[in-house]
Amino acid sequence: MQRAAQRDDRAQRAQRARRLRLALVCAAAVPAVLITAACSSDSGDSGDAKGKSGDTSTEQAAGGSTQPSASASPTVRAAAYQKLPDPCGALAKKTLADLVPEGVKSSKKGSSDDPSSRASCAWNSLDNNGVKGSQFRWLNVSLLRFDSDTTRGAGDDQAHAYFTQQVKDAQAVDGAKNAKVVPLSGTGAEGTAVRYDLKKKEGLFKQQTVVARVENVVVTLDYNGAGLAGEKTPSADDLTKAAEKALKEVVAAVSSANGESGSGTSSSAGSASPSPSASKPASKSPSKSSSKSPSKSASSSASPSKSAAAKS
Repeated sequence: MQRAAQRDDRAQRAQRARRLRLALVCAAAVPAVLITAACSSDSGDSGDAKGKSGDTSTEQAAGGSTQPSASASPTVRAAAYQKLPDPCGALAKKTLADLVPEGVKSSKKGSSDDPSSRASCAWNSLDNNGVKGSQFRWLNVSLLRFDSDTTRGAGDDQAHAYFTQQVKDAQAVDGAKNAKVVPLSGTGAEGTAVRYDLKKKEGLFKQQTVVARVENVVVTLDYNGAGLAGEKTPSADDLTKAAEKALKEVVAAVSSANGESGSGTSSSAGSASPSPSASKPASKSPSKSSSKSPSKSASSSASPSKSAAAKS
């Protein structure tokens, strides 16, 4: 009995010891679980914060990419002239009497879909002296104005390119002989005269093409003369002098049409020195009128094959 009681006592003490150890183990385990849970919670919060921070950065980056800095719009200087004069009224009657004595009232305006940008007028004169021969004259004035454009550039630069092309074309006429190129002064920003002889079956024609640029406008004046049926051939120097005088009048008319009283000798951004070198034209040249001459043979003989400038 005593041994049994001792065994029971030992068993009870052992049982109490086991319970105590179990309690200690459980007590130790609970904080670990809590710590682990707390760490897990902190880690999640940190991750969320990082995620939120990352999202914010991403949003900021995206926002930045959708709002590029605004760049300045391309600009080009404005064209100086906005209109053209009436081409048939650009020359004084006295000037016309000198150039086309028998054709002052023969003016024929060229067709144009925009008279403020392109215009032309032509005159012809035939002084018929019967068996003594005849004196023939033909005059054509053409004007072309260029607007400034962000694609094509400033109007005066375009006009300069067209000016040089006109000078080149005047030198490229089939059959032209004794060609001479002379720089002109007092005819706008730049001016050039091209003159040559053109032999036809009706006679020897003296051709003058004088070209000037005033700001964004190009003036081309074609003037030719011939002695027909045995009449004396006119002097090239006299014809050129008359053509240059007429050119200055037209240049002044361009300035006056735009509210300026000067002679149109102001320079602009384009090259101010006359140049016969080639340059592609910025736009097509204006259509030039073809006035019928009282003499069909004289009319046909005044037309160089490559230059619309010498058509009659």
